[in-house]
Amino acid sequence: MRVEDFDYPLPKGLIAQRPTEVRGDSRLMVLQGDGVRHKRFPDLPEYMDEGDTLVLNDTKVIPARLKGRRRTGGAVELLLLRKEGDNWSCLGKGRMREGESILVGDTSAEVLRKSSGRLLVRFHTSDFDAFLKEFGEMPVPPYIKEELDDGDRYQTVYASADGSIAAPTAGFHFTPELMRELSSKGVRIARVTLHVGPGTFLPVKTADVEDHSMEEEHFEVPGDAARLIKETVESSGRLFVVGTTTVRALESSQKDGRVVASKGWTDLFIHPPYEFGLGIDALVTNFHLPRSTVLMLVSAYAGKDRLLDAYRQAIEEEYRFYSFGDAMLVFR
Repeated sequence: MRVEDFDYPLPKGLIAQRPTEVRGDSRLMVLQGDGVRHKRFPDLPEYMDEGDTLVLNDTKVIPARLKGRRRTGGAVELLLLRKEGDNWSCLGKGRMREGESILVGDTSAEVLRKSSGRLLVRFHTSDFDAFLKEFGEMPVPPYIKEELDDGDRYQTVYASADGSIAAPTAGFHFTPELMRELSSKGVRIARVTLHVGPGTFLPVKTADVEDHSMEEEHFEVPGDAARLIKETVESSGRLFVVGTTTVRALESSQKDGRVVASKGWTDLFIHPPYEFGLGIDALVTNFHLPRSTVLMLVSAYAGKDRLLDAYRQAIEEEYRFYSFGDAMLVFR
């Protein structure tokens, strides 16, 4: 398929610049069969039954954006990507030379290497976690132009495993109250982890979709989650998966249609045509950027024409798009 097959026109005014005033107070488009229903996210429990399992990505966003300056005074910015021994692989903004030392907060950082658009940086601090907590900023996407007042709104309420540089945004709509309501209904919850890195959000630059290569991201499906998913399937319960990163973690750990406990690195790129190994009954997701890998994944799950038709309806109904936007519940 061609990358332009996943394009669509979106009015800029529909790009949500801030989260809803109250978490979870978002709209929910339900795509079931060929029909579309317009609901509110708190209506989600209506579609779930006792014995179903909700699968979540419990990754937590780290304050990975660091602003600094060169010794000459020029402003620079680093986005942490991955720890490599005692150093960090970073994306950089601003001019920086290999071997140069820059100032970030109260710490010096040495650019050890520049290669393929990435920097390898060593931070000269004895307590990196404390340094990052003090000087790091939440790495909200570039299409969010307004400053985020509350950094917790760029986290899910169930985030616990530090490691992402972007949030699994489908989970933003869940509140502790909604989680309790689902549990009281007999819905079980399985937690997996996929640390979101550049593999998820970097654009597809190849004309042919299949020529695009995803960067590796770390994932883990613990044994208790694998067992719960197995029990759900065997007891004819349904799997409701929250977010495209959760889908990728599950598909990266399944063998012959069964999820097994596993952890490691995945570069799995899901796009049409893709045969899902696991029987995911429904997907909770947001409205995604044109030409993005996440839009391609949802297209593979929902059917490209079916999904883009739903997007056209969402635009007509003025749904809010992207990270802080509204949600979809897509049935297989």
